[in-house]
Amino acid sequence: MQWENVNLICWVVFTGLLFTRFWMISILYAIWWYVDRDTPRQGGRQSAFMRHWTMWKCGKDYFPISLVKTAELDRFRNYVAGFHPHGILTTGAFTNLCTEGVGFSSVFPGIRSHLMMLQWCFWAPVYRYYIMSGGLVSSEKESAAHILSRKGGGNLLSIVVGGVQEALNARPGAYKLVLRNRKGFIRLALTHGADLMPIFSFGENDIHDQVENSPGSWLRGSIPLFYDCRVFQYSFGLMPYRRPITTVVGKPIEVQKTPHPSQEEVDSLHQRYMKEVENLFEAHKLKYNVHRDQHLEIC
Repeated sequence: MQWENVNLICWVVFTGLLFTRFWMISILYAIWWYVDRDTPRQGGRQSAFMRHWTMWKCGKDYFPISLVKTAELDRFRNYVAGFHPHGILTTGAFTNLCTEGVGFSSVFPGIRSHLMMLQWCFWAPVYRYYIMSGGLVSSEKESAAHILSRKGGGNLLSIVVGGVQEALNARPGAYKLVLRNRKGFIRLALTHGADLMPIFSFGENDIHDQVENSPGSWLRGSIPLFYDCRVFQYSFGLMPYRRPITTVVGKPIEVQKTPHPSQEEVDSLHQRYMKEVENLFEAHKLKYNVHRDQHLEIC
């Protein structure tokens, strides 16, 4: 189910209760919601209990989903990671970084994972606490600064750099990244002295088919419209295809803290980062069902 649909359902229930004898529940919740309104931009509210739900392991086994590290992470350092590609529903990003379905804390001991999400997703009643419990935080600058300024290190802040624009390119066999002009996360890493690293999720684009939305068509300006396989017939339906997703975490690029980075410094690190993304893809593509003649397209 898409985030937009879940938001709508939560709003319908919240509003509907106001017209029943349970109206006080919505009123009391609204008061608490107002008091707690800044939490998504102040590190969120992770729940180890939620991250360890059995359902996440079931979801991991369905595809299956796996997490691969190529280097150790220093628990005394903070990290900014670019996650590629977006896919339709960022299934690999959520499962690997916001749950213990694949055992993130065992793969990267001492590292606390956060994944940025659009601010409006935290407006939905109740749903906001569900997504925060997994480590999702607001995509605002204030939110990033709060996490990366924590003393002691051990924080991983992941950003799905390509966003919705990249999601519109997500279809099986596609490897097109929206990255060339996305430099905000680079400046963020420099400003806070957080090491920078790429994450590439092989198979992320393969679990859904997307309605044709070629550039210039009216569908290009909407959210991705997709269809999947049926439960008992593998042709058309609502269940994602059972195709493996392997999320590979690249080696960090050491970044020196530069409180006021120049455009030249941002551009230089951005060029290096794009090269590292390409290297990560090329180094692992043959292991994860990508043809040797297939290369990344960065736009």
